[in-house]
Amino acid sequence: MQVVQLTAGMEAPHFELPDADMENFVLTSQKGKRNVVLYFYPRDDTPGCTLEANEFTAFDDDFAKLDTLVVGVSRDDCLSHASFRDKYGLSVLLLSDPEARVCKRYGAMAEKEVDGHRKQVILRSTFVIDKQGKLRHVLYGVHAHGHAQEILNLIKEMK
Repeated sequence: MQVVQLTAGMEAPHFELPDADMENFVLTSQKGKRNVVLYFYPRDDTPGCTLEANEFTAFDDDFAKLDTLVVGVSRDDCLSHASFRDKYGLSVLLLSDPEARVCKRYGAMAEKEVDGHRKQVILRSTFVIDKQGKLRHVLYGVHAHGHAQEILNLIKEMK
């Protein structure tokens, strides 16, 4: 399997995925309107993923003032996303990618050994997409704690 590595300046790969309310989110619908912070995370309601989602939610107003929508993607289904969102009062739009199609297009999958078996897992990754649909920042293998603040700072610097 060839590993995709996206870089800043590239056109963001188009996708459509269902959100926690089973409504389809279409990336191109944001073009010309808002920046998009697209982050990939391993699983709903796990310690690191909960921390990351809560930190993004804490900066919701700041992102909104900068015309930025924060979108999280994992392989969990829509029902799992809905309960995760409701349990923590998350404002982040959570998208379901059970087949990992979008995860793979963004190069956010990695092979890892778990209990003696090789398996594909989501590599915590974040992409900042500008209003023109271009990748402005590409970050692979990020750490959950403090990540939302780091991304907010990058968006504030965007012209």
